Amino acid sequence: MANPLEYYAAPGAMTDPREHAPLFAALPRDLASLCQIVQGVLIHIFWAERYGVQLADERKTETQIRSVARKLTRLLELDPRPLTEARALDRKLVGNCRDFTVLLTALLRHQGVPARARCGFARYFMPGKHEDHWVCEYWNATEQRWVLVDAQLDEFQQQALRIRFSPLDVPRTMFLPGGKAWQMCRAGQANPDKFGILDMHGLWFVRGDLVRDVAALNKMELLPWDGWGLIEEEAQNISAEENAFLDRVAELTQGDVPQFDAVRALYASDERLRVPPVIKSYHNAGVESVEIASA
Repeated sequence: MANPLEYYAAPGAMTDPREHAPLFAALPRDLASLCQIVQGVLIHIFWAERYGVQLADERKTETQIRSVARKLTRLLELDPRPLTEARALDRKLVGNCRDFTVLLTALLRHQGVPARARCGFARYFMPGKHEDHWVCEYWNATEQRWVLVDAQLDEFQQQALRIRFSPLDVPRTMFLPGGKAWQMCRAGQANPDKFGILDMHGLWFVRGDLVRDVAALNKMELLPWDGWGLIEEEAQNISAEENAFLDRVAELTQGDVPQFDAVRALYASDERLRVPPVIKSYHNAGVESVEIASA
C-alpha cells in the first residue's frame, strides 16, 4: 500500500522545477508567504484588465504553458529577479486558476509538504453558479487534515468578490471537486447547467472536471482545456456502463480520498482516465495535438 503523504510530498511531471530548483531554495515556509510569492509572479488572464493591464495576444498564450519548469523559464525571461520579489503587473506571467494552484503545489512539494491540485467548481465567483476552478490541497500536519487553499485570491480579488472566508482554508462547501459535483448532478441534487464557465456548462463539463481531477490526484495536472479519454466522448455516446464507472470514480475521489490506492490503481489500469502520451488541446487557435513528454 502506497503512502499518500509521501506520494504527494514529491514532485510530478508538471510540478518538478527541474533546472530551476535553486529558485525554490530558502523560500519562506509559511503558507501565507508562499501564496504571496505565487501572487507576486502570476496574473490571471481574466482579471488582468481589472488590475489595469491590457494583455497583448502573444502574452495570453502563456496560459498554454503546462509545466512549472517551463513557466519558470518564461518568468525569468520577463523578469530575472528572485521569486520573493513581486513583479510589476506587466512583468508577471499570465496564467489562470490552474497555474496559481500548480505553482503553489510545486513550492509545497519542494519543501516536503504533501500537496495536490484539485479540479472542480467554486461557489464564490458568480452568485448561484458553480464556476470551473482549481485549488491546492495540502496536508496540515499540525491539524492532521487536508486543507483547501486558493492561491489566486489576493486582497484585491477578495474585496471584489466579497470573500468572507480565509483563502488559506477554503470551506468544503465553497469548493466542490469534480467527483462531488458529478455525484450531485447525477443524483438530481444540483442543476448541471449551473456548473461550468463562460458559455460552457452541463453534465459533459462536469465529467471533464472529474477526469481532470483524477489525473491531478495522480500528479498529472493538465490544462483546463486539455482532452483525452472520457473527456473526449460526446454526451450522447456515454453509455450506462460508463456513467456507472464514473459514479464509482467520483465516489473514490470524495473527501480526503481515503481510498488512495484504489484511485491510483484505477487510473493506471484504465485508458479512459489515464493521460496518454498525446492529448488534444482545445484553445482559441484551434485543436492541437500535444505530446505530454515535451509539454
